[in-house]
Order: sequence, then structure tokens, then C-alpha cells
Amino acid sequence: MDRRLERLERELMLVARCSVLTPRERKGQGPDPETPQAPTAKPDTGATPRTESCIPTRLDRSGYLLLSRLDAEGAMTIGRLADALQLDVSTVNRQTGALLRAGLVERIPDPEGGLARKLRVTPQGADRMAAERTCRQTDLSRLLESWAPEDVARFEDVLTRFNREVERQEGRAWPREPGEAASAPE
Repeated sequence: MDRRLERLERELMLVARCSVLTPRERKGQGPDPETPQAPTAKPDTGATPRTESCIPTRLDRSGYLLLSRLDAEGAMTIGRLADALQLDVSTVNRQTGALLRAGLVERIPDPEGGLARKLRVTPQGADRMAAERTCRQTDLSRLLESWAPEDVARFEDVLTRFNREVERQEGRAWPREPGEAASAPE
């Protein structure tokens, strides 16, 4: 089992650094000359040029994660968002600042009358997130196109089970669709 855990830890580390779903250029390196790129400027959100199927820009990992959480749970304070993502408040403040400047989120008064202002996704942010989700699903489809459907289903089930166990142990569940089961069909 020790060798299996060693390999599993390595594979999870490799998934965490995976750029297939959120490609980005490194400073000083241009895009892959073999990959057609859309001509775009890099916005404050960390978006990067992308292949023709995902024109014009991509959200960076943190932007997508923050927008996804706000979309799933509704308006949240910076503190609550930081707690949900297990990040430092200053980190979330910096990341949401880029989303605010890009018009993807907005600050609103607390609908329940609290003193802290909340962040919510703007219509532009919802559109960008939907476009990003489509790009990610397209890239994932390409990545898994040679897999048998039953292998994809098994991978989804095991990954969902793993994520739910992490959430259970940490006491921080990610909001999911009502009735969404670990083995739910597409």
C-alpha cells in the first residue's frame, strides 16, 4: 500500500498542476506555434489567448474557482469565500479585485442587513464563466476522446467519491446540484 500511496500522491500532484483545462503562457514564452491562437490582449483576470474553439480569452484558475463558488452559492463576503476555499483573506481579496476590475463580480449590500458587503457574479461574469466551462468541457472531451465511455464514467465516479470524502473530512462541502449522486448520469 505504501508504494500505491506514493504513486497516488504523485498523480494527484500532477493533476493539480494540469494546464490542459486552463492553459496559460509563461512569461517570456510565446504560445505553441503549432496551436492556432486567437489574437487577444491579456486582461487583468489572468486570462490568456486560447485556441479557436475558446475565443477570445480564458479565465485563470483562481477566477474560475471564485466565480464558480459564487455562482453555486450566491453572494458571499470575502471572509466567507476565503473560508469556503481555505485561502487567506488577503489572497481572496487580491483575486476578487481582478474580477471586480474586469466587471465579472460586483459588491452589493448584504441582503440580510449585515454590515459586510457581499460579492456576486455579474451577468458579464456569468457569461464568461459559462464560456470558460464550455472551453474546459471541450478540452476535457478532447483529452478523453480515446477512452471507453465506461472508463470515463468510472473515472468520474471515483473522482467524485474522492472529492466528497475530502469535503466530508474537511467539513467544507462544495455546493452541488440537488439530488446529484456520485454516479449520476450526464
